Amino acid sequence: MMDNVGTISSPAIVCHGGAGHSAKDQPGVDAAVEAGWNILQSGGTALDAALASVVIMEDDPALNAGTGGRIRSDGSLQLDAAVMTSNGQYGAITCIQQTKNPILVAAKLLDEKVNILAGRGAREFADSIGIDREDVEGSLKPTGNDTVGAVVRDETGLIVAASSTGGCTAMPAGRIGDVPLIGAGLWCDERVGIAATGIGEQITLKMSSVRIADRVAEGHDLEEVLKWGINQYPSDVEVGFIALASEGVGFGLANTKMPWASKG
Repeated sequence: MMDNVGTISSPAIVCHGGAGHSAKDQPGVDAAVEAGWNILQSGGTALDAALASVVIMEDDPALNAGTGGRIRSDGSLQLDAAVMTSNGQYGAITCIQQTKNPILVAAKLLDEKVNILAGRGAREFADSIGIDREDVEGSLKPTGNDTVGAVVRDETGLIVAASSTGGCTAMPAGRIGDVPLIGAGLWCDERVGIAATGIGEQITLKMSSVRIADRVAEGHDLEEVLKWGINQYPSDVEVGFIALASEGVGFGLANTKMPWASKG
């Protein structure tokens, strides 16, 4: 398969398991990368690979997404997810309940006129596309400024960034972090895909993902730009990024522990 300039791109994938997580959570990230990589190696699309990788991490109770999502102050479990592609598509859902894999709902918005759905509307949209309602276990761990994410490039040159989060323990119902917000929690264009993790309110204020992409567009080295992005935050604000450009391997960087892995 060829991209729009007539050359074959080299597939690649990079995933993370959340800022603040440690090496004990690395196996879930490794499994996610392997699943996505196998899809790419069989000629599958970046979107299929990204979704498969994130689903694995959503199903991992050790990670803060899907099954491992955090319980809110009212006892509810409200999840966020988003997908963006380098050819200009974007879909996100926020505060969705009774949904084990919110990333699959977000992906279905890529071809819709609506970019973002919240709460009841998000869940009713999931009903309409045949995604069953089911109770999600959630986690009582008193943590959760993090998320999971994948950035993938396929042989056509398409780049896809996908993120999912279970939010923060004891946060109010309806709280929205950076994950479903374009330019903050993730960004994807023809040059680079980026996914953020950490304290969502701070990432949103700085619009980190699109600002990093802007510096890549100016010709700066990707790894150096990620260092620049990290340095925009004080050391006591946990933050991390993964990124993958239109060529080369993926990178991950954080100012705290963050399990990540890449192939390509």
